[in-house]
Formats: sequence, C-alpha cells, structure tokens
Amino acid sequence: MFHDNKAVRLRKEVLARVARAFFTAQPDDTLNRIPLTMRPKGAKDSSRCCIYKDRVVLKYRSMAALGFSVESETDELKPVSAYFAEALQRKTPTLPVLTVIDEACSACVTTCYTATNACKGCLARSCESVCPKDAIEFRNGKAWLNPDQCVNCGLCMKACPYHAIIRIPIPCEEACPVGAITKDPETGRETIDHTKCTYCGKCLTECPFAAISDLSQMVDVLQRLQEGNAVAMIAPSIIGQLPGTLPQLISALETLGFSSVIEVAEGAEETTLHESAEWAEKISEGERFITTSCCPAYIETVEKHLPEMRPFVSDTPTPMAYTASKVRKIAPEAVTVFIGPCIAKRVEAAKNPDVDYVLTFEELGAMLVGADIDVFECREAMDRPTPSREGRGFAASSGVTHAVKAVAPGNAALEPLLVNGLDTKTIRQMSLWATKSCPGNFVEVMSCEGGCISGPGSMGNPRLVKKQLDELLKNSPPLRSKPISTYRLTNIDLNGTVSRITGEFFNESTGTQNSRSTDA
Repeated sequence: MFHDNKAVRLRKEVLARVARAFFTAQPDDTLNRIPLTMRPKGAKDSSRCCIYKDRVVLKYRSMAALGFSVESETDELKPVSAYFAEALQRKTPTLPVLTVIDEACSACVTTCYTATNACKGCLARSCESVCPKDAIEFRNGKAWLNPDQCVNCGLCMKACPYHAIIRIPIPCEEACPVGAITKDPETGRETIDHTKCTYCGKCLTECPFAAISDLSQMVDVLQRLQEGNAVAMIAPSIIGQLPGTLPQLISALETLGFSSVIEVAEGAEETTLHESAEWAEKISEGERFITTSCCPAYIETVEKHLPEMRPFVSDTPTPMAYTASKVRKIAPEAVTVFIGPCIAKRVEAAKNPDVDYVLTFEELGAMLVGADIDVFECREAMDRPTPSREGRGFAASSGVTHAVKAVAPGNAALEPLLVNGLDTKTIRQMSLWATKSCPGNFVEVMSCEGGCISGPGSMGNPRLVKKQLDELLKNSPPLRSKPISTYRLTNIDLNGTVSRITGEFFNESTGTQNSRSTDA
C-alpha cells in the first residue's frame, strides 16, 4: 500500500531539517530548534494533547534521523546537538536498525471486536446466536460485547447483517508477519523483539502515529562525502522515486559529492547469470525447487522463522553484494553507499564488509533538499553504461523470474511461483512447500507487495513508478545481447554462504569458451 499522509510527511520533514542543518554555519543551534520550529508557540496543528508533547516526540525523531535509538537514551536533557556531535565521530552504522518512539506510541487498545452505533437491535440477533462464549449482551436495545468473555473469534462480525460489529486492530502488530512487535505489559506501548524482527519495515509504514522509525545513516554519509571518494550504488527501484530523469538524478548525486555512481542493475545481471545456472544445476541433481535470495527481509524470515526453507534458498549473492564487490576491486579505499527503498538492506550490509552504508530514497531526497540541489536543474549524465532490462527489472515483483527465465539453461522446464509480499499466510504456505510439496521449481519471494518499488523507504506511488519502470525497460537492451549470454556453474564453495563461484561462460560474439572466477 502506498502511504502519503501526514505521518509520512512529518518523518520526511524531520529528515530534511536534519540534513539542512548539516550544511548550515551553526548546525547545533539549528538542530536544537527543530522541535520549536516545527511546533512554535501558539501552533494549532499539534498531533498530540499539546505542542509540548509534540516537541518531545520531534526531539526523538531527530535522534533517529541522526542514527540513535530512543531505547539508548540515558539523559533526557541531552540536546539534539550532542547526538549530532557523536554522529560525526561514528565510524560504523548503528544497530539494530529500528526504534520505537515510546512517547509517540498511542498505546492502542488490544485488538478486539466491538459493536458500533449502527446496531439496530434486530429481532434476529444473529450475533448472539453464533457467539460460542455468550459474550454478547443487549443493553438499551443495542449489542454490547463483554471483553472479559469475548475470544475475538469474529463470528459475530460475520453474522451481523448491518455490519455493525467491527474489528479494532493494532496497526503495527497487524502488519508484522512474524509477531516481532508486541505490547509492553507495563506501559501498553509497543516494543520490538529484535530476535524475531525481519526488518521488513511494515510496522514503520503502517503506524498511524509514525511511532516507529528506522535509524538513519544520512549524517554518516554526509560526513563521508566531505572526506571524498564515496561511491553511490543506486538500486533499480530508484526509477520514478525522485524528480527528474535517471541521468539527471545521477548528476545530482555527483553534485552532492559522490565521486561516482553505479547502477545496482549491473550486479543484478550477475545475480541473474549465477542464479539461473544454480537453478539448472540443482534441479538436474534432483532438488525439488529453489527460491530467490535477493530480498534481505525474506532471508531474515528464513533464518529466524522458516529454518525448513533454508536448504531451498539460492546461494547466489544479491545484486548489492555483486555491485559492492565490483566497486571494491576497482577502488578498494572507496566508501560504498547503497541507495534503495529497503530497511533490511542495512542488516545485509552489516554482514557484508564491501558495503559501508545504506540510504533510503527518503533520506536521499532529504539530502538533496538540505544541499539545495534541484534535480530538474541538473544536467543529464552522459556516456554511461546501460544495464539490461533484466537487471533493471529486479525492481518489481516477477522481475527476477523474467530475468532468470531469459537466460536459464533449459528454461522450458522452469515452473515459476511468485510470493508477492510476506505475511502470516504466505509464510505458512512456504513452510508447507518445504516440508511437503511445492507446485513450482523456482520461487521468487518479495517481502514487499509489488516488489522493491513498494519498499518502506520509497517515495513514489508504486502504480505510477511501475509505469515509468516499464517504459525504461522497453528502452534497455536485453541481457541476451551482451557478450556473456550463458553461464554454466561448475563449482560452488559453500560455508554457510557463497565465498567464491567458479564457472565457464560462452561468448557468442567470438564463439569461444573461457574460464571466469567471481568473488561473491
């Protein structure tokens, strides 16, 4: 679901103000005044009981924008500027990547069913008839659900002909596919169990009070940009997320301070070649199916909640991993910054020494605003390599499948399945595939419905972004037209993860066969 509401806009505004402060002559004063500037004396648009509580919450939002969790606070009087000073000295990103701003959490009532004023007190009283616990009483001619007896089965809601009984959910808990966010029994506010969390970001986007925030790496990257030699690795899903054309956006990144920009779609091509070869090899050896490995939230789900699926997950590294490895070989001292829509990428990056930082599209937008860079006014970057439509297609659901099908040896035998968004139902379904039978032999799994273009850190409307992406793919060359058109896997050295892949490729342009090794 695309979210463009006041809660989302507030999060973006805080990011932009923090970024703008970085470029001012007196950042400390600017940062400390963010809560007062956004909620000045006499303001009538407070989102809470008063502007004073709003200001407290805005301080915590500023902390998260600087990369600090609310849970780590030890001194309530510590100013935002002090956190800023610490952020400038920080050498590695902060983990875990999500925090709950308890002051912003509304402590929603426990999920329950309730009868509304729409109840007509009808003669049939179907709700009362179907209730297995006699939890429904009639008071003043209206239905009333006794919370002490109700077991939240929902039968009364289904039976009511007037739809007068509703279910009141807790949005963040409802959105979480793995039960990682729950109420603190003492405060009633939500807490995240990081041993369960897959960092899919669904709780962040669904909370109506924006009480859940990711810990930004924006200031870290801005500091590295001033030091020079930083490389931006832009995800295929960047299409349509920010104003201007893709060449203009690349130019804007260079103006911001990146020494070079590379499309991760190039790494997606490597993923395609290796994953298609891996699929062909494993299926020929009798494996029932394999799943894709490019979605880090899915990988976290497997590691923490679906161990039975682990043998079926592809060992092929992600497009980000291939791209970062390429950058490291060319410029070993460069600071690598992945820019995409995904929060879980920060968890993947923490496990990959080739990736230094991860930014979301929201953070990139805030940085451009803070630096007063208008993408529309930037020249279009010229003479750049054009990634294939298969590599760029990774941005949307079914893109990986289309890419693998285009190059997989014996692709006529490929029987694809798409998991378009992870939830409790799809997780249960995959567990059955692992333990019993699977109706396909190649399963593409995307945590976000619609794919990466719908990620929690995205900016654009996925429906409109998909149209722009489709247009870009039409004008991108097919992977088959590139010199390396097939890749046959001959050896995989595994120690939990791929460490090195050695294979042979056939060069159609010369008709020769060559050996090639690629560090994962």
